[in-house]
Amino acid sequence: MGTEHTPAEPQSGEGALPGKPPTGTDRTRTAQGGAYLTTAQGARLPDTDHSLKAGARGPVLLQDHHLREKITHFDHERIPERVVHARGAAAHGVFKGYGTARAVSKAGFLAEGVETPVFVRFSTVLGSRGSADTVRDTRGFATKFYTNEGTFDLVGNNIPVFFIQDAVKFPDIIHAGKPHPDRDIPQAQSAHDTFWDFVSLHTEATHHTLWNMSDRGIPRSLRMMEGFGVHTFRLVDAHDESVLVKFHWKPKLGVHSLVWEEAQLICGMDPDFHRRDLFDAIESGAFPEWELGIQVFPDTEDQMFEGIDLLDPTKLVPEELAPVQLIGLMTLNANTENYFAETEQVAFHPGHLVPGIDVTDDPLLAGRLFSYLDTQISRLGGPNFGQIPINRPHAPVNDMLRDGMHQSAVHTGVAPYHPNSLDGGCPFLAGADTSAFTETPVKVPAASKVREAPTSFCDHFTQPRLFWLSMTPTEREHIIAAYTFELNKCQEQAVKERTLSVLANIDPHLCAEVATGLGLPAPAATMPLVACDPSPALSQLGGTWPTDGRVVGIITDPTADPGGVRTARRAVLDAGMVPLVIAPTGGTLDPDGDPIAIQRTFATARSVEFDALLLSGDLEAGVDAYGARDAKAGTARPPQAADPRVLLLLTEAYRHGKAVGGWNGARQLLETAGIGAAEPGIALGEDATAAVGAVVAALAGHRAWDRFPPAA
Repeated sequence: MGTEHTPAEPQSGEGALPGKPPTGTDRTRTAQGGAYLTTAQGARLPDTDHSLKAGARGPVLLQDHHLREKITHFDHERIPERVVHARGAAAHGVFKGYGTARAVSKAGFLAEGVETPVFVRFSTVLGSRGSADTVRDTRGFATKFYTNEGTFDLVGNNIPVFFIQDAVKFPDIIHAGKPHPDRDIPQAQSAHDTFWDFVSLHTEATHHTLWNMSDRGIPRSLRMMEGFGVHTFRLVDAHDESVLVKFHWKPKLGVHSLVWEEAQLICGMDPDFHRRDLFDAIESGAFPEWELGIQVFPDTEDQMFEGIDLLDPTKLVPEELAPVQLIGLMTLNANTENYFAETEQVAFHPGHLVPGIDVTDDPLLAGRLFSYLDTQISRLGGPNFGQIPINRPHAPVNDMLRDGMHQSAVHTGVAPYHPNSLDGGCPFLAGADTSAFTETPVKVPAASKVREAPTSFCDHFTQPRLFWLSMTPTEREHIIAAYTFELNKCQEQAVKERTLSVLANIDPHLCAEVATGLGLPAPAATMPLVACDPSPALSQLGGTWPTDGRVVGIITDPTADPGGVRTARRAVLDAGMVPLVIAPTGGTLDPDGDPIAIQRTFATARSVEFDALLLSGDLEAGVDAYGARDAKAGTARPPQAADPRVLLLLTEAYRHGKAVGGWNGARQLLETAGIGAAEPGIALGEDATAAVGAVVAALAGHRAWDRFPPAA
């Protein structure tokens, strides 16, 4: 017999979570919240460790309904993963309108001061659910607004343009990017022949590919990504006047990226890096924020702006031509409680619209309006996926849809059709004066049915050249390195040569440098290079940003002054950052005083975990600093002057452009690592407080990019 007890507070794998039910969920209906274990139908169970048998050693009986229920449910625990965007992380939050969009849209959630619950899912595109976070890939940035006028889904990416112009080619680009069908490798990456074969033959993909090869393809954090609606949408005001817009999410922390070696190391050391970073930041109270902005264009008959076709999803509009107008603030302030129930079962759809927001004739968007609905029906087992708690609208639902798999709504009435008289004509149709959603009556020109694209869709190189010219020299070096790495992974010589021909039409220097890395001659351009004015807004570098949520490693040992370590730790916390103490062994420092917890050891720490490092002095080596115990120690034998693992931490952080600070003799340890105290991003201080202040100042620029002068 069980005994009455109070259920324990829910726990995550790495600490307690604040009790918060999933969006739209009644806490009294959540599972695993009562005092007794039950069957799926609520019958209390006295035992779940033994099958029902004919005697202790006898055969298992078919009548064991608990065994059959438990095993059957286990057999069906997995649903088909998303074909794309399978690897995701998500969080709850709130969006607050500034009111600045009311001049162009009657959408209620954009009004001043209106707060709307949101759920945001970030994802990679190509990898499976079990792939790594820091692969070079496009990231999904999908936001579900639970407005009181219905659900609005803004389903975008961290790149403002797409590979293709027409949805009919979507299976082709995804098949090309996915692992080769004969061996199912490589996983979660584009560095292989089929991807580069497709994009070099299909040059409309050039613009998106260039963005992917830039630092945008390896973001530092999900909290530090821009988001884009990709397509052009139509906003409608209270007077039924319309404008065209592009949506932007602007992160308050700025847009920052990893360096390629760092991304590769993280894939092995912590493949859950982005997911963990988002969860930990929210858990610690460093809530990530984005401002929603719109670029506004006249809703003209040709749907062009400054010569740019607004219906072409491979094109962007430079912010210098159409500034981004900020219309609201989104804050993610709560983690999910159950990955499957929320992150995995959330269902986005670009057709989930509200009054005041409408679609355009973008041919890629048209296909998405069909595809997203179709895939949710397949993946979530039927047409009632909207009744899953995470998908449930916060507006009243009064539909005439009936039955189907997983129907949980209890519909009343006898007349599920319209018009009817048996239910008194209910539910009634809404008019424009009752916030009904009505499609904008756009005139459709007389035309013949054709499988063609407009002439404006044929320019595949002007905007890639604009992007290249807008990059700083450091960013150009990273693009060159990315193309060189990816193409050297290809086996087919023709694919490499064809891609070089594409690059020649973007920029001769880009083409020549990649060709050198491939050991191939650089071809000449096949068309005149377009003169472009750079768009500084496309570059990630050159500004300063908040350092909230950055991770600082404080390297110390038992011989260091514990007071300085405490002071540094407090100063890092006061700056809104996360301090992690690194020492030769686990446990605590200064156990006889105010003990300082050690979060990492010299054996377990790696530079890629940290945005900056602080040295508490010239440190002693750990007793385990020899290669047989830890390969990172190489051929060292204790006791040596400096621990090789600490030197590795320092040299990697230096190589990745990270800030390194210290006090109390740290200069000597830096010199042992071959790092000069006067180099960019090196922040030494007379004491711990001064060292932390110098590191915070260095972190504001994200990295010391001028540590390595570029050649490009």
